[in-house]
Amino acid sequence: MFEVAEYIGIIAFAISGFFIGVRSKLDFLGVLISVFLTAFGGGIIRDIIVDKTPYTFTHNMPGIIVISLMTLLILFRFHKRQSIENRPFFIVSDSIGLVSFSITGAMIAIESGLNLTGVLVLSFVTAVGGGITRDVIINEVPFVFKTGFYGTVSLLVGLLLYILHTFNYTNIYTTSMVFILGIAIRILAYYRKWSIPML
Repeated sequence: MFEVAEYIGIIAFAISGFFIGVRSKLDFLGVLISVFLTAFGGGIIRDIIVDKTPYTFTHNMPGIIVISLMTLLILFRFHKRQSIENRPFFIVSDSIGLVSFSITGAMIAIESGLNLTGVLVLSFVTAVGGGITRDVIINEVPFVFKTGFYGTVSLLVGLLLYILHTFNYTNIYTTSMVFILGIAIRILAYYRKWSIPML
């Protein structure tokens, strides 16, 4: 279940990183770095926090997936399309990546015996850590700090999984329900323009 969520998150966030790199007018290496940071950054930070060798460094499949996906996106000339970030394909893929990585972060935290705070932190960091790193490098205000309910969805997913674990209800069915609910909330928040109150 962890590997499925991890690979779904990698694929979705690799697509997200590609489009953001292209939008920022980065060269090929810049886009590649944007893709790798978005797809792997949060997972690497997560694994370091719990004192594990990052999953990406011990398995070949994540790298193969990202390189293959980037090659396909270039071959089908997605980098020539305008305003892709506001289209449903981008929104859905980014939402899937957000929720998938939130789930893997919460799973690792629970597996490591962390408390509620630890679960929420790892869920959040796994989901947005790569994106924050990418945005800082390309000199932008991190996406999560200016988009309502983006990081909030990650925290909600972590909280739900912690509650399910506490009552021994964690299984593929309940986790799938959390996955679908998280995506639905993120997409609804985007199109309804929900936001966190500003100070």
